[in-house]
Amino acid sequence: MRVINFNPGPAGLPTAPLERARDELLDFQGTGMSIIEHSHRGKAYEAVHNEAISLLKELLSVPDTHEILFIQGGASQQFAQVPMNFLTKDTSADYLVTGGWSEKAVEEARYYGTPRIAANTVNADKRFTRIPTQAELQLDPKAAYVHMTSNNTLFGTQWHTFPDVGQVPLVADMSSDILWKPIDVSRFALIYAGAQKNIGPSGIVLVLVHKDFLAKGRKDIPKVFRYATYAENNSLYNTPPTFSIYLCRNVLAWIKDVGGVKQIEAWNREKGELLYAAIDRNAGFYRAPVEKASRSYMNVVFRLRDEKLEEAFVAEGAKAGMVGMKGHRITGGIRVSLYNAVTVDHVKTLVSFMDDFAKRNG
Repeated sequence: MRVINFNPGPAGLPTAPLERARDELLDFQGTGMSIIEHSHRGKAYEAVHNEAISLLKELLSVPDTHEILFIQGGASQQFAQVPMNFLTKDTSADYLVTGGWSEKAVEEARYYGTPRIAANTVNADKRFTRIPTQAELQLDPKAAYVHMTSNNTLFGTQWHTFPDVGQVPLVADMSSDILWKPIDVSRFALIYAGAQKNIGPSGIVLVLVHKDFLAKGRKDIPKVFRYATYAENNSLYNTPPTFSIYLCRNVLAWIKDVGGVKQIEAWNREKGELLYAAIDRNAGFYRAPVEKASRSYMNVVFRLRDEKLEEAFVAEGAKAGMVGMKGHRITGGIRVSLYNAVTVDHVKTLVSFMDDFAKRNG
């Protein structure tokens, strides 16, 4: 019996894409071997690869101005690869710091140029409990780009209105909320997203990059680190993680089958509203540190009165078949990740457990 998986990443995948992989694992479409064993230059894998790209273009309404790339690694690698491509020692980029991952992105940018902190919402307790307002942004119109993190997995905040950065290229790490709802891709010069939340397994990153921004990339860095290299070779410059992309294809096909990203958004909003309502109606027992306007629909964080009670909550939840709710080691507390594979019924089960736990321990 499968558990209810609230892990923050690698996260749960929808059942149907996994069942499809199971059924095709030993013999992919009558070829007599697994997709894992197919050459990345062969027709069988090439069809899967191109279907994944086509589904992304359809589901996210990616305009023709943008390239769709698959790159090995994770989002942490992109913290370095973005400035490696678009910064020099004589240029700067603006960074909107809203959590631990955007802090790490700043650190990597320092190797290649000058990252300016254009906004930082850390509080006196070194916590991030809100998203900055537009008026708080101290933007440089001459910046090479503005970098933001759309969703904060550690502290549970999320941008619900993307910032206006004028004519400066906007770069976004959307690792933990890509495909949670429709977005206007045209507003971004570059979007990158680690797959292991809403797209597929770990080990692969989706990149959407505007062709004009791509043309500005540096030519004096190794080819394997240039975004242009992946664009010129349909992300097949070297051997990609073929099975990861195959699983991404399965997940993307599932999203299309269930009604597309609009349906996914409807479910995600219902899940978030159910869980936050449970926290708010038990406000004397559960404490949500994030300002309501900045609450994340992907990562819901809250505290109980002490760590011992939080440990009991996690342990009892696991016994009831719900795993992955322990907060990040930096933040502590409880964290419930509501990525696309989590169902409304899963959240209803959790909410029932929370109400009962509060009643028994309040």
